[in-house]
Amino acid sequence: MKRILDEDFIYEVLSVVEEIPEGKVATYGQIARLIGRDRNARLVGKVLSMAQFYGKYPCHRVVNHAGRLAPGWTEQYDLLKQEGVVMKDDRHTDLKFCKWDC
Repeated sequence: MKRILDEDFIYEVLSVVEEIPEGKVATYGQIARLIGRDRNARLVGKVLSMAQFYGKYPCHRVVNHAGRLAPGWTEQYDLLKQEGVVMKDDRHTDLKFCKWDC
């Protein structure tokens, strides 16, 4: 049986994350759909939590389906604000204005 969280999956996720333009955000589910794994949004989040071991990727540009930032990652807000991402409040992006249209 093939492992769900294998190196191929990890690099598929990271290659999509690498394409998110500055000033835009994508959702975990959006990334999962782009790689043909619609039901694996949580695994996308797992990969991003380990991304530092694979290189430098703009993981701060990924939020949940409601635009919420990653819990416990205080730097994410500052990184997004520096890029001009429109925020609803200090924990949510405004997806209407900043969601990546891919």
